[in-house]
Amino acid sequence: MGMDTDSICAALLHDVVEDTPITAKEIREVFGEDVELLVEGVTKLGQIPFAASKEEEQSENIRKMFLAMSRDIRVIIIKLADRVHNMRTLKYMPEEKRRYKARETLEIYAPIAHRLGIRAFKEELEDLAISFLDPVAYEEIGKTLSEQVESRQSFLDNIKDEILERVQKEVPNVHIAGRIKSVHGIYRKTYMQNRTIDEIYDIYAVRLIVDSVYECYCCLGVIHDMFNPLPGRFKDYISTPKPNMYQSLHTTVIGKAGIPFEVQIRTWEMHHTAEYGIAAHWKYKLGMSGKVKFEERLSWIRQLLETQQDSDDVEDIVKTIKTDFVPDEVFAFTPKGDVISLPMGSCIIDFAYAIHSAVGNKMIGAKVDGRITTLDHKVSNGEIIEILTKNGKGPSRDWIKIAKTTSARTKIKSWFKKEKREENIAEGKAEIEREFSRNRINLPEKQMMEFLSKVAEKQHCNSLDEFFAAIGYGGLSLMKIMPRIKDDYTKLMKEMQPETVEAEAPKQPAVKKVKSAEGIIVEGIDNCLIKFSRCCDPLPGDDIIGFITRGHGVSIHTRKCSNVPKNIAQAAEPERWINAYWDNKVQNSYRVTLAITCMNRVGMLADVSAVIANMHVMIHSIFTKDGSDGRCTVYMTITVNGAEHLKSVCEKLKKVKGVLSTERSGL
Repeated sequence: MGMDTDSICAALLHDVVEDTPITAKEIREVFGEDVELLVEGVTKLGQIPFAASKEEEQSENIRKMFLAMSRDIRVIIIKLADRVHNMRTLKYMPEEKRRYKARETLEIYAPIAHRLGIRAFKEELEDLAISFLDPVAYEEIGKTLSEQVESRQSFLDNIKDEILERVQKEVPNVHIAGRIKSVHGIYRKTYMQNRTIDEIYDIYAVRLIVDSVYECYCCLGVIHDMFNPLPGRFKDYISTPKPNMYQSLHTTVIGKAGIPFEVQIRTWEMHHTAEYGIAAHWKYKLGMSGKVKFEERLSWIRQLLETQQDSDDVEDIVKTIKTDFVPDEVFAFTPKGDVISLPMGSCIIDFAYAIHSAVGNKMIGAKVDGRITTLDHKVSNGEIIEILTKNGKGPSRDWIKIAKTTSARTKIKSWFKKEKREENIAEGKAEIEREFSRNRINLPEKQMMEFLSKVAEKQHCNSLDEFFAAIGYGGLSLMKIMPRIKDDYTKLMKEMQPETVEAEAPKQPAVKKVKSAEGIIVEGIDNCLIKFSRCCDPLPGDDIIGFITRGHGVSIHTRKCSNVPKNIAQAAEPERWINAYWDNKVQNSYRVTLAITCMNRVGMLADVSAVIANMHVMIHSIFTKDGSDGRCTVYMTITVNGAEHLKSVCEKLKKVKGVLSTERSGL
């Protein structure tokens, strides 16, 4: 990689602090401060100061490595070289460790190598990882390539000779080479995208290296004159470099034999950067070679760290690497001509936050190529996107679900964390109540507060309000920590004295369960009048409870209904609340009202109605209500035969373009 003496020393010493009694101080005394800092940056984290999971430990290691990278980029070059060596000797490790290391390499280290532009590391790491994760596919692709090696080499040699003979007349000093796509590159496009090798147009590639940018475009003209270019397969990475500094002209053409192949055209400087990435430029920081804005090229590392600092989830930095560093990228433009690079599949929200957090937070809409579009519009190559903003405007919570990139979601959560504390606390409390009710976690108020305080302490929150707020704005995932909470609750219940349990919940005499005509079983009441409450529209499958009304029989509610007290024993008239159940054989139809939040676009109502009609579901009433941010809510009353049927309807509706959420109205 052409690294300096300090890097070589640090590479040789990188495991010394971790695996021997030698200290960092001793390394500094013998080899100097630079070597010590490099070794410390590469050394894994020792004891994590809390009971961390494997994922949290991995995330802490990655975060520490990025902090060291922000000070000296040589840290990651040493770490990547170490990982390449580890992968080359991975076959000597146990099977379980092989798979873990291979997956970690494919999901974290290979994307980092790609983001730094070090092609040699990236391709070897990916190929080695796939050889352990999917050895059958790896062997099959390798066998296919080896069977065709002679014909493939002959094809490339003929193409090179043909191009060289013609190009030399225009550009005398040109170097030409052939390239075959890496095994992982073929694997990603065949097994993961369900394509055949014949459908991969860049499996063969010819690379032309020249002395100047002017000569690059001269060669491109000659190539397009010699062969027929495939439409939509030309990419100009010279005028629009990739975030990892990669520059080249790419075009796919069809040869006389009818075989498509890719042509890459670049200068020698571009070629050196393409092969070694940041390693080719780290010297510039020390003033050892040409003038390059080195700090700007590493600004994404600082941005990643700043974004992660605003998050309460230590694993966000790993999620960012997995989602935001992917090789498949799109390039769009701001109205001023600035290039914004995003992972494939990113939407307008990701674009806005990639420009700046303030732009995303103030966004009220967007124009793509001069036309108003929805915020879930997927960004395509070459689009000119104008973000419409308004002061005093903040993001919507729904954006967290729509955004593709982890960095955008983290910035949205950060805004809610700082700006909406009281709202976050209320939202967090409500979510905890819903989840605790669903999981049958119930304690007297005083004990509940003590229990929640212990949970908050384990999540490193200084107070209950901080815990509620973190759940409210999405910094903590309640679904993720719920299994631990349930375990703690089970232990607490076992620790409670039997006398205490009996005192709080005296045994009730056995009561008769009688089925009603509506398919409801009410404890202790025979042939009573049943009425389904309109506030929550109970459905078969829902957890329900009855309320004895004055003169109108028993009103049935869902236990999640806002009109049902959280603690029946403390209700104003607890004796009027009675247990109720669905009969197992109930097959009636029930009406339910859905609130469908969606983007306000032409044809939205027609698309939603068509989905309902295709499922043969009866629509009784429908009306819409305009909202803010270009959204609207469609209220639709339909007939379903139970909670599972309703769930399948909601899942179908969520697939309609522009639908943000569906929920039962009244819950």
